[in-house]
Amino acid sequence: MIYDLVEEVGLYVAKTSRGVCYIGNNFDDLAAFSKKKFGGEEFRRSAEFERESADLKAYFNGKKVAFDWSFDLATSDFTARVFQVLRTIPYGQTATYSEIAEKMGNKKAVRAVGRAIGSNPVLIAIPCHRVIGKSGKLTGYRDGLALKEKLLHIENA
Repeated sequence: MIYDLVEEVGLYVAKTSRGVCYIGNNFDDLAAFSKKKFGGEEFRRSAEFERESADLKAYFNGKKVAFDWSFDLATSDFTARVFQVLRTIPYGQTATYSEIAEKMGNKKAVRAVGRAIGSNPVLIAIPCHRVIGKSGKLTGYRDGLALKEKLLHIENA
């Protein structure tokens, strides 16, 4: 696995030969993720992130970006389906956990949906920041509510 820091936006991006597997703002979290998901695989810094860097910079500059990269996400079928639904939430809009569960055909699966969303390793590209509580309040975000609020502000959501 290789990684780099997109300094202009303060995010680490990591990928394998199959695709992007991590986006986040904390190097220690990236290192722990690498160890947990990829064990003894080589983990090194590389500058092979031109496209990802350009897309993230454009996004943070307020441009609507389609993150149509290849991903390497070893997830359960359920989590993969949750991620698919997340990718259908339009730029600048939000959805609740309940709405995501309902779109998946099981409105009682709200907690499972929340756990799946919380496991999203590729923040922004799979837009879990667009998911809010039923009351309209911001709820948990792996890299902090301040970042979630910033992302929603960028999208005018």
